[in-house]
Amino acid sequence: MADGNGAQLLEVVLDAWDRNQQILLNLLRAVPEGGLAARALAGSPTVAEMFTHLHHERMVSVLEEAPECAGTVPQREWLDERDAARIEAMLVESARRVREAVQGRVEAGRQTELDYDHPLLLLQLLLFHDAYHHGQIKLALKAAGLALDDQFAGPLTWGVWRRRR
Repeated sequence: MADGNGAQLLEVVLDAWDRNQQILLNLLRAVPEGGLAARALAGSPTVAEMFTHLHHERMVSVLEEAPECAGTVPQREWLDERDAARIEAMLVESARRVREAVQGRVEAGRQTELDYDHPLLLLQLLLFHDAYHHGQIKLALKAAGLALDDQFAGPLTWGVWRRRR
């Protein structure tokens, strides 16, 4: 399924996943002091809870769609973890597992187990999901008076997408 141009396309798509992951880690590292507790509105999840939710969703998705690549799914989905290093370790693990699941399924010519016609659609869903919460995280920081300046945040996000290899 991934030979010739297909193998090249898989590498490009996996590179997009790796860039998305780098952007998410850049955002986490850019969260100012006290920012993990920020909320867009009263009753909304904290920035920390959104980051840990992303990890949880990735881990559940791999378990459901490519269980051979699954790890331990956290017991709580919206964990209010305030240690950025722990959050980063979670995101690194879940990004690796997603990448391995999609790559393994594509290279083996196997569909995912439940929801998608092709493993790349799982990756697309998670890219969309990460980007959705990326925007929510930036909004929560702004609402808390901790907005990331566009001159600072641009290279950490758009600069990563636009960079040529």
